[in-house]
Amino acid sequence: MKIVIIEDEILVAEELVSNLKQIDPNIEIVSILSSVKEAVNYFSANPQPDLIFSDIQLGDGLSFDIAKDITIDVPVIFCTAFDEYALEAFRVNGIEYILKPFSLESLGKALLKFQNMQKIMAGSIAQKYEAAMEALKAKNKNSSTTIMVKYRDRLLPFSHDKIALFYLENEITYMQCHNGKVYSMSESLEELEHKTAEKFFRMNRQFLVNRNAIIDVTDYFPRKLKVNLLFSFDKDIIVSREKRSRLLAWLTV
Repeated sequence: MKIVIIEDEILVAEELVSNLKQIDPNIEIVSILSSVKEAVNYFSANPQPDLIFSDIQLGDGLSFDIAKDITIDVPVIFCTAFDEYALEAFRVNGIEYILKPFSLESLGKALLKFQNMQKIMAGSIAQKYEAAMEALKAKNKNSSTTIMVKYRDRLLPFSHDKIALFYLENEITYMQCHNGKVYSMSESLEELEHKTAEKFFRMNRQFLVNRNAIIDVTDYFPRKLKVNLLFSFDKDIIVSREKRSRLLAWLTV
């Protein structure tokens, strides 16, 4: 089985390759592509594989954009952090997905489904991309722009614009507002990442930062970025080189 991986975080891509090889040593990873542009160029000049594993959010856009320029005639299994509700369109249209962080079990089940449904899933997926994109747009449109925080015996509403960042410290999640106030949270950063949609960026395992809290970013050796906030903050927010291009693209949207 020939597979192409579309993933802009090299460590995630390498982990995916390793896991797939553990499941089936005969799998051939034909190419690892890191952007929409690279994928379009690749599929314009090379035969399509048997199967594609693809992240949704890439540094230069969404992987759905690939289908705007290239007709993809093979099934795609998405590796994504989006929740099940947003991905219901994938199920309806016969596209499988696995949620990050993925496991050997979830990968194995996805491959098995592909093998069982190979003929059914074959054919252009441009319309399936479009349906999935509409589902994601609808989810973002309908998502609440308010985070509820339990403080003593009260529940306090905070609009996204009032929140500067969420961060993890000693395995506890905290929310810091622009006014400097800090609150502990019951949700994980993963859950908050889903709730805050495109206004916040997951810088690393520890920080989820609002775009309106950032004054600029600076180079940080080697090939990393340091995120500088509009206010004094006693922790360094460092973005890995694998996420560098995605962050820069997000900041320019």
